[in-house]
Amino acid sequence: MFKILTLNQISVNGLERFSREKYEIASEIRHPDAILVRSQRITPEELSPTLRGIARAGAGVNNIPVGECTKKGITVFNTPGANANAVKELVVTALLLSSRDILGGIDFVKQMTTQDPAEMHKVVEKQKKMYKGEELAGKTLGVIGLGAIGSSVAETALRMGMKVLGYDPGLSVEAAWKLSGEIQKMENLPSLVSKSDYVTLHLPALESTRYMINKDMLASFKKGCRLMNFSRAEIVEIEALVDALESGQLSRYATDFPHPSLLGRADTILIPHLGASTEEAEDNCAVMAANQIIDFLENGNIKNSVNFPNISLDRNGGHRIAISNQNIPKMLGKALAIIADRNINVSDMINKSRDDIAYNLIDLETPPPVDLKEALEGIEGVISVRYL
Repeated sequence: MFKILTLNQISVNGLERFSREKYEIASEIRHPDAILVRSQRITPEELSPTLRGIARAGAGVNNIPVGECTKKGITVFNTPGANANAVKELVVTALLLSSRDILGGIDFVKQMTTQDPAEMHKVVEKQKKMYKGEELAGKTLGVIGLGAIGSSVAETALRMGMKVLGYDPGLSVEAAWKLSGEIQKMENLPSLVSKSDYVTLHLPALESTRYMINKDMLASFKKGCRLMNFSRAEIVEIEALVDALESGQLSRYATDFPHPSLLGRADTILIPHLGASTEEAEDNCAVMAANQIIDFLENGNIKNSVNFPNISLDRNGGHRIAISNQNIPKMLGKALAIIADRNINVSDMINKSRDDIAYNLIDLETPPPVDLKEALEGIEGVISVRYL
């Protein structure tokens, strides 16, 4: 029986994917085979020797020590796209709130004390000019990062009558084919931000993206631009951001990541990390994470991993071995030689690599002998061996 440790509250729809005959699921398990997590931070010390996979019910994995997991042969999954619509809707809300002082107007009405409808109407009509804004139609939106969320935001902006510029140096060919031809692809960030009335960020938190929006980059922004960050807090350098707001280089900043330096400012919209906080998104993420863990533990298949190659091999009966190893020459040949020495036929197999790690699924026609696993683990560079 596989043991699944749940951290945070995982949607029941996701947990119901696990058969009770095959899986034990609990929030306290000492030696789990897999972990399901949302935002709770996992430390390297919590990586049990029995742990084979971690599935993050969400897109980002900055709460997981991915490097340490890779060294130990632990596959880390995320759920890209499962919460894309929820985040997209919040970004569109931020676009509207940053273009018109809707929040200021609401607060004004809340503070009214008159009980006379005629007097209220008179005051409202007199003061409403204080909250006048601009329409989004005809304005230019710069989208930095054209993955599942960024591309969805871009498509919605087009339908709202906006002109859309896009920048994503890591865009895959498959993702590029799905993008609307109306999105103008930009060659560099300064060019995009200098032409945009609004800029929205949709990037992972990586060393290469940390403080991407800094003093120098903000100087390239079109004066009065409105910036939205519903990606990761670390992408924007707060000190430089405050300076840009103070100088008027930015007219408004909307974010899902509040910071003490921004509290009380009329030119900021601070949201308490609600991007994926919808029932639908939590269900979608949990179900996707559960399905990926099940297929991985039972069949060795990997989908949406951030540190291992995506790989899938249909089961046709027989006996399967999953081998993780360092990505160095002749590893697969050594494993196949050990299998052949025991007169075992290989019925099917697949091998893929990603950076410093390689992963192999090998189907055998006959049950593996008792000593095969130990022999394979003895190959220098092998990280883990599993019978499936």
